[in-house]
Amino acid sequence: MKKYNFNAGPSMLPREVIENTVKQCLDFQDSGLSLMEISHRAKNFQPVVDETVALVKELLQVPEGYSVIFLGGGASLEFCMIPYNFLIKKAAYLNTGVWAKKAMKEAKLFGEVVEVASSAEANYTYIPKGWTCPDDVDYLHITTNNTIYGTEIRKDLDVNVRMIADMSSDIMSRPVDVAKYDCIYGGAQKNLSMAGVTFVIVKDDVLGKAPREIPTMLDYRTHVDKGSMFNTPPVVPIYCMLENLRWIKAQGGVEAMEKLAKQRAEIVYGEIDRNKLFRGTVAEEDRSLMNICFVMNEEYKELEKPFFDFATERGMVGIKGHRSVGGFRASCYNAQTIEGVNALVQAMKDFEAQH
Repeated sequence: MKKYNFNAGPSMLPREVIENTVKQCLDFQDSGLSLMEISHRAKNFQPVVDETVALVKELLQVPEGYSVIFLGGGASLEFCMIPYNFLIKKAAYLNTGVWAKKAMKEAKLFGEVVEVASSAEANYTYIPKGWTCPDDVDYLHITTNNTIYGTEIRKDLDVNVRMIADMSSDIMSRPVDVAKYDCIYGGAQKNLSMAGVTFVIVKDDVLGKAPREIPTMLDYRTHVDKGSMFNTPPVVPIYCMLENLRWIKAQGGVEAMEKLAKQRAEIVYGEIDRNKLFRGTVAEEDRSLMNICFVMNEEYKELEKPFFDFATERGMVGIKGHRSVGGFRASCYNAQTIEGVNALVQAMKDFEAQH
């Protein structure tokens, strides 16, 4: 039976990306050594890093004056590194979910934090609107896509201060005006690569301004100065990212990814809205194109587990919703196919016909 991967992360990758990475894990560029055992300082690995950086900059049209680095620790470590490096006196945070809240918690260790708005009172089922950002903050931090709740900010905000964004789960799914941000970061295991590497796009001239001593490994300047080679980087995930970026470029870049994301979402949300068994969980205008969350309508609540079993038997993998929301979550990152979402929709239709 064919499997359809809707996992929220680590998520699916294009098959050719997996196969090409596996090939290099067996024999890296006909060197007789595995990609998993070569030195990160090997002459034939540096071009991998260089091309990966170049593709990130090309696909996102990163302006001059920005560096792209690859780190460990996931976005969760960046929650600490961001205020360590950028918070001078005061920072603003938009609270749109668990990950935004965790980032805000870390920032409070380094200075004053202003919560400009929150949707916590409604279990993060919408993106707050109508708020203003203080003029005197060092930065505004946003989480662009909320994997748990299924909300997304799909455009670059127009605010009066510099922004920093956690784009772990929607990077490369749409064009981004990088010039509006001092830093964009995220775990790569949704749209960019396998788990194990974190990407950071940082504006060079904002570094070194924080009024504190920063431990060497937590100072962005350390990694910018050494081109991600201060210590051993995650070699295999970086190579996997290279293959995936090549794939994105071959498909037509982030513009093509955005078009595909909208097509997938239209198919799945269309069925959620049509099908009498299901309903969406978030405000329609804030629906994520990456993580599509839905539950059984109240009168059919007892069918939740039967539908999960039914869909699983049809090959759907990873559609169980997060425990804080319940129901179902179909994660549709860049590698998700129209065939995959059509298979899910057919399962929803067939289950409705039975009940």
